[in-house]
Amino acid sequence: MTVDTGAAAFVHPSALVYGRVTMHEGSSIWCNAVIRSEAAHVSIGRFSNIQDFVMVHTDPGRPVVIGDYCSVTHHATLHGCTIGNNVLIGINATVYGGAVIGDNSIVGQHAYVKDGTVVPENSIIVGSPAKVIRMQNNWVANRMNALFYHRNALAYARGDHRAWDGPEFDRWLGETMERLAKEFESL
Repeated sequence: MTVDTGAAAFVHPSALVYGRVTMHEGSSIWCNAVIRSEAAHVSIGRFSNIQDFVMVHTDPGRPVVIGDYCSVTHHATLHGCTIGNNVLIGINATVYGGAVIGDNSIVGQHAYVKDGTVVPENSIIVGSPAKVIRMQNNWVANRMNALFYHRNALAYARGDHRAWDGPEFDRWLGETMERLAKEFESL
């Protein structure tokens, strides 16, 4: 079993990562996150972030696959599930065994996504058990959140803990939002 963090932008020293885990370009793992993959692999997509106190765990035959440009926010739990591209998993949400979250979706804070649930692309889901409350393409907002964390990861890697502050950040934010809006229009 191997842990491959070579393409990561940042892995916080307090993160605990065990088993077969692959981090792709620009990804990050934050404070006190735990990733254990005794039974299957974990794949963290390009520019995706695993935030503070997140728990990622596999089951036999059920890896955890996280797509590109995803944010798995504070205290969330992913257990043997698949997360599409451009997805935001809200604070304290749980996505459980065999669940699949479609691209460009948001799983609301404290949501509980039951075993085997398949969430369509462009969904917003909340509750326990989680249910779709609205269909909306969240590509821009979710991609922006992932890019915030990528910027922060690069800053933390060089010892800068204030990457979201000041006129340079404001300029970056405006330029990035403009670029993403144009990319979205061309999809």
